[in-house]
Amino acid sequence: MIRRLFPHPYLSALLVVIWMLLVNHFAWGSLVFAILLSIAIPALTEPYWPDRAKLRHPGKIAAYLLLVFWDIMVANVQVAMIILFKPNSRLQPAWITIPLDIRSPEAITVLAGTITLTPGTVSSDLSQDGHALLVHCLHAPEPESVILDIKNRYEARLQEIFE
Repeated sequence: MIRRLFPHPYLSALLVVIWMLLVNHFAWGSLVFAILLSIAIPALTEPYWPDRAKLRHPGKIAAYLLLVFWDIMVANVQVAMIILFKPNSRLQPAWITIPLDIRSPEAITVLAGTITLTPGTVSSDLSQDGHALLVHCLHAPEPESVILDIKNRYEARLQEIFE
């Protein structure tokens, strides 16, 4: 019964939290409406989710999010320093192809989103077979170190969470 009511429990919980944050004022009516949305939206979209994402270690999500938030803050400072103090002639932008070990579409999506959220890098394309991600870097004097950093910092953690 519970599984039919909440086919995607994480999505339902996230919808309640996001709705309450958007309302920005606690009211019982808002909470009831959020719960109704958290039941209706996953139920209506369930046919479009043929395979449910499997989380091996959902507890590691919080640590991953903290790492990403930290990296976003650090990258903001680094990009600001590059823009303010490095002449354009000394910038070394690069297109980098990152070979992927992860195969879960959800994990690949989170990795691409993480890379795009981090200032100075943008995920641009996924290979047709899903085994490589094309990334543009604002300043990458050593492309191999960027690849290793992404694989060790993000992909390895996502592999533990999803696969």
